[in-house]
Amino acid sequence: MRIWVNGALRDADDAKVSVLDHGMTVGDGVFETLKAVDGLPFALDRHLARLDRSARGLGLPAPDADEVRRACAAVLAGNPLPLGRLRITWTGGPSPLGSERGAAGPTLVVAVGPAARRPDSTSVVTVPWVRNERGALAGLKSTSYAENVVALSRAREHGATEALFGNTRDRLCEGTGSNVFVVLGGELLTPPLSSGCLAGVTRRLVVEWTGAREADLPLEVLDEAEEVFLTSTLRDVQAIHRIDERELAGAPGPVTAKAMRLFAERAAADVNP
Repeated sequence: MRIWVNGALRDADDAKVSVLDHGMTVGDGVFETLKAVDGLPFALDRHLARLDRSARGLGLPAPDADEVRRACAAVLAGNPLPLGRLRITWTGGPSPLGSERGAAGPTLVVAVGPAARRPDSTSVVTVPWVRNERGALAGLKSTSYAENVVALSRAREHGATEALFGNTRDRLCEGTGSNVFVVLGGELLTPPLSSGCLAGVTRRLVVEWTGAREADLPLEVLDEAEEVFLTSTLRDVQAIHRIDERELAGAPGPVTAKAMRLFAERAAADVNP
């Protein structure tokens, strides 16, 4: 494996960052995950725009978009894969122990690994922990992912692939690494960004391409919705056939199936929509 670290493509054994990097010691960093098909990253411009927003939201200097593009191209060329998970990580760089940032400047790491096509449907669980829609990291794709690790572990223990969070107001928010859509009365709805959810790239494309509407939704909507599906970089649009103990027979339902077809068609027609 060849990995980009701070300006150079290196073999995996030589791809090193400082143990004092702020991303390592306090989770001070942001990242993006992109789908790469036959060496081409999907929706690169949108992901770079979000990386920039996340960095600024964390108070980090914005990454050089041209350098990140070069790094992505080099990594994908150096690691040929039919379907890959491309990861861009931008951290606070080497710093003193503690929360204060150092003066060395940020660290850029770009790596890719193999990915598998997701099944058409999956199961999820709800978890007792909440997203803080008023927190400093709300809406930022931060490397501070420990609560997602805990929630996803809970999901795996229950035979599911994703965990869904509410927020502090008991409104539906998001998954650990996905956005959620529901169908009510035949209408396609998704929580607004004010719920504290991440502004998912796939989420935005589904809204644009299907006409889905943002709506403030109670957690109980998961007990009532005719259909529910997830969106994310590697899931694209994925139906949910079970939420906790509730079975959603016939998943993917007609609205979800239409969204899946539309997304697949539009994504195939334009690698950088």
